[in-house]
Amino acid sequence: MNVFDLSLKFSGFPIEKAETALQDIQQIKNNDYETYVNEKKQTIVEFHLKHTPFYNAFAKNADPNNWNTIPVMTKANLQQPLNERLAEGFNHKNVYVNKTSGSSGTPFIFAKDKFCHALTWALIKNRFGWYGLDFNKSKQARFYGIPLDKIGYFKERLKDFLSNRYRFSVFDLSEEALADCLEKFKTVHFDYMNGYTSSMVQFAKFLQKKNIQLKLVCPSLKVCIVTSEMLFEDDKTFLELQFGVPVVNEYGASELDIIAFQNPNNQWQVNSETLFVEILNEKNQVLPDGEEGRIVITSLYNKAHPFIRYDIGDIGILSKQSTLKKPILEKLIGRTNDIAILPSGKRAAGLTFYYITKRIIEDDGNVKEFIIEQHKKDTFIVKYISKEVLSDLKIKLISEEMERYLEKGLHIQFKRLDTLQRSKSGKLKQFTSLIKEVE
Repeated sequence: MNVFDLSLKFSGFPIEKAETALQDIQQIKNNDYETYVNEKKQTIVEFHLKHTPFYNAFAKNADPNNWNTIPVMTKANLQQPLNERLAEGFNHKNVYVNKTSGSSGTPFIFAKDKFCHALTWALIKNRFGWYGLDFNKSKQARFYGIPLDKIGYFKERLKDFLSNRYRFSVFDLSEEALADCLEKFKTVHFDYMNGYTSSMVQFAKFLQKKNIQLKLVCPSLKVCIVTSEMLFEDDKTFLELQFGVPVVNEYGASELDIIAFQNPNNQWQVNSETLFVEILNEKNQVLPDGEEGRIVITSLYNKAHPFIRYDIGDIGILSKQSTLKKPILEKLIGRTNDIAILPSGKRAAGLTFYYITKRIIEDDGNVKEFIIEQHKKDTFIVKYISKEVLSDLKIKLISEEMERYLEKGLHIQFKRLDTLQRSKSGKLKQFTSLIKEVE
């Protein structure tokens, strides 16, 4: 029984139609691919200029027949209530709605029409299929966060059940918690691992201390897929040694799709089926393959919400071996997250703060940008830019949420600023630890 596919269909996402469409796209010949991409680019721009008042006002000088006239949009451009950004005919009830993680420090709520979201899942299933994985059959060991409120918690647990996965929470990466993880691998026949890079590294370090290779404990394990954070080459080598299986690197964005996925030839293959990816310089000019610049992406199928020439906030390089149908991402700069080390010795993945800062993320556009810094084991500073100062009630709620996810006795400070310091890439790092662990 294809439980995963049935759950998508039950939720109104036409997965069969999307998989057929994806197959048709992938069968387009190399010589015809430029025509396909250009037609989709023009179609999506024309659609949103005609049916999305927000985009029509934003791109008032755009000419769908001249790509150079299409303006680049940033996350800051999208920080206004979602219902003011949706295309005509779409509302909260007939679209897929979610929040970005805020890993760039600029969070917002987004939407996809149901076919677009189904196409996202069709592509994910396709890429995982490169490694013999089937979402309806393969058992996943999932290293992700999970909401602690009852509704959010049980919703994620239901999704885990329907997706044939067991979730290991990254909120606690202590030795005791990791020992429990190891025991689970001894009793469950997992086919693959999937989750945040930093959490995987912490688990691998635990295995190294115990002088254990995971594959010997869990012989059914085939592959480990890491996402959401930068995977450095030395970490990849270390993970493969300790897990005993290939480590596959995924680069994606929740508001878009998989952006790039490591193929079996060890190339970071860019998604050219549902996205159009460009590398631009500071003047928004397209750079030749092999040159470093801003990653700007167009979602070719999202009719509910425009993501057209969308600056995702990362810097990268497309390989000179790239073709329009098969672009290769040679290098990605950014997306690293630190581990928070707390007074008790407990560790938590940097993306723990995705869930904590949900208290900050609102659709009223008050908080524009934020970062969190750990200055001492018990001291965190939330720096933010907003229209109004956070209320005492909001500060209390955020502080309580941080202690609930992490531990009691933490000192949380809040600083409202006019600007936030950015990295060389122009991206804000959501969480930074300024303390050094004593080995």
